[in-house]
Amino acid sequence: MDSLATTATALLALAVPYASAINLKVSSSDGNASSPLLYGLMIEDISNSIDGGLYGQILQNNGFQGDNPGLTAWTAIGSSTISQDNSSALSDALPSSLLIKSNGTSGTVGASNSGYGGIRVLPDHYANYFYVKGSYNGNVTLSLVGSDGGILASTHVSVNSNSSAFGYYKTYDMYAGTAAADGNNTWQFTFDASLATDGQLNLGLPQLFPTTYKGRFNGMNNEIATVIDEIGGRFLRLPGGNNLEGASIADRWIWNNTIGPLIDRPGRQGDWTYPNTDGMGLIEYLYWCQDMSLEPVLAVWDGLVLADSGAISGDELKPYVQDSLNELEYLTGDTSTEVLTTINRASTCIAVHAAYPNITIISSVAPGSTGGNGSGINVPEGAYQDLHQYLPPKDFIAKFNTFDNWDRSQPLLVGEYASTTFDNGSATIWTNMMGSVSEAVYMIGMERNSDVVKMACYAPLLEHFDRAEWSPDLIGFDATTGVTRSTSYFVQQMFASNKGDTILSVESDTGFGPVYWVASSAGSTNFVKLANYGGDEQNVTLTLDGKTSGSLAVLSGGQYESNYPGQENVKPVVTEVTGSNGTFSISLPGWSVAVLSAE
Repeated sequence: MDSLATTATALLALAVPYASAINLKVSSSDGNASSPLLYGLMIEDISNSIDGGLYGQILQNNGFQGDNPGLTAWTAIGSSTISQDNSSALSDALPSSLLIKSNGTSGTVGASNSGYGGIRVLPDHYANYFYVKGSYNGNVTLSLVGSDGGILASTHVSVNSNSSAFGYYKTYDMYAGTAAADGNNTWQFTFDASLATDGQLNLGLPQLFPTTYKGRFNGMNNEIATVIDEIGGRFLRLPGGNNLEGASIADRWIWNNTIGPLIDRPGRQGDWTYPNTDGMGLIEYLYWCQDMSLEPVLAVWDGLVLADSGAISGDELKPYVQDSLNELEYLTGDTSTEVLTTINRASTCIAVHAAYPNITIISSVAPGSTGGNGSGINVPEGAYQDLHQYLPPKDFIAKFNTFDNWDRSQPLLVGEYASTTFDNGSATIWTNMMGSVSEAVYMIGMERNSDVVKMACYAPLLEHFDRAEWSPDLIGFDATTGVTRSTSYFVQQMFASNKGDTILSVESDTGFGPVYWVASSAGSTNFVKLANYGGDEQNVTLTLDGKTSGSLAVLSGGQYESNYPGQENVKPVVTEVTGSNGTFSISLPGWSVAVLSAE
């Protein structure tokens, strides 16, 4: 019986012809200029992506900001009680502090903070900053404590404070020598009750920072920022969309409330259910751009708030238009940094264009378009149009050639895009290979037309796994597993890090689908990007005149395979390849994305 089955299998194999190769010949000279800013980043504080994530400060609710902070993340230690004290303001911007009352005259008392779903502890030096008010002369102890009660790191700070004003203290010598077993760790502030003359202390705006990205004061989480930098993006769209608009005019993102000392930043109730501290504010965003060589794309408020069906306009909008002009003047001044500005409403466009004619305007409508009420929208000529696409895979495939016949006088920012559902309409929780390959196909369509598609950025960029409000996202993290890169992350990285300045024409002996491609060059290097949107292996023969060697990166996996938290099972595999007389033979697995870089 076994021999008969073997014979039948062999006969079947002989009856099925081998798939013929797709033959592609890349031009060595014929092509169009590609936008140098094509691939970038978009950030918004959603799913605790900034507070509790990219912003390096670890403690939650340290400034009692937002509508109803209460004692979120705080717990009393020893024989003490804690409360939000509204009678001991740290500053006009921060009208509350943490009151720690001892219930006895001796012993160790204090408060602990659990961070944002725990505190990630790695071997590192930790900086602590805090304010104290109350009659006390002695040491306070700052500690990182593990889930088993063990001390992971600790330091003592000499405090000589009084009950009339807050004093400021800082220390950089807390060191954790080993990584914690999990993320269920806390930060603790304790003191000797016998030395507190009044039996209490007020703790104001405590801050805990591990080593930050590039060593910046008040900087970004190094672990997360490093992974973002490795994408290779060229611009940053900030400070978001919905989180810029606000649930009301008062709750909008107000740029001048996000600059200066932290005690002067009031924060606000953000638009994604939790408070925003604005510890990572306008200047910190620009340091981010500087440290990763990103062009800033600044969004300014245009009169639209989330809770209303309409928007303010006319004379009512004028003070806010002036506010935007003030922001641009603050940012540009005498520097030569280019600032691209994303704006949705026409009157703001006109004012910015008149005052800053060299700034590129980006609008949600095209010049000459009509608004929802049929009125003309006066957007300056040369403005970019902002396009958002959240689609199932099949629709990204259908839109592959969207930009082939796009009006070349109307440049584009594809400001948000991602595959967010399966083809049947059910929600996608984690990016998977089918969705990621469909995004790659759409990106190939954009890159082939990157004379008119000037910029594009996936969204959202980040999520805290324990606090996700939108899925899927490019990068996830939590206190235990750290950073996890999604399947779509690797597509973005492969495309952004391997991009030419000229798009080259390609001769082919077949049409697009299931394999899609784009070729480009930068100097003597050629890049060819390929996507196989299907489950069968595809063979591709690439001819690149004069090229003899290169590297091939291939990302592949099962149709619905994902990288779950802490599990990066799907990653690019890079191999060195050689070409015979400029010809390279490439096998594309089912559901794969590949990039050839050839010299």
